[in-house]
Amino acid sequence: MDTYYDPSDLKKFPAIADHAPELGEKFFDWYSSVFADGALTAREKSLIALGVAHAVQCPYCIDAYTQDALSKGCDTEQLTEAVHVAAAIKGGSALVHGVQMRAVADKLGM
Repeated sequence: MDTYYDPSDLKKFPAIADHAPELGEKFFDWYSSVFADGALTAREKSLIALGVAHAVQCPYCIDAYTQDALSKGCDTEQLTEAVHVAAAIKGGSALVHGVQMRAVADKLGM
């Protein structure tokens, strides 16, 4: 299937640093630190990342964090719940902007 997003490109992500190795090293060091166990477990962070991946609609991130969460012991029910949390936040953020719309409409007397 010919698509814009090629799943095999995900494996090429480390090459993003090829032309800026110092910045790449800083990014990947920071990235590794972010996803290490801390106040949240790496498993919990993987579920958060999966939800965020859906909210920002990054197919590479969705692939990566689906695999990562499964490898950390999550099941499909947990992954699905994380996606629903992301959808609820994204939907809520769209709806709350209705307050701004109402303020403008009220100001204009409509």
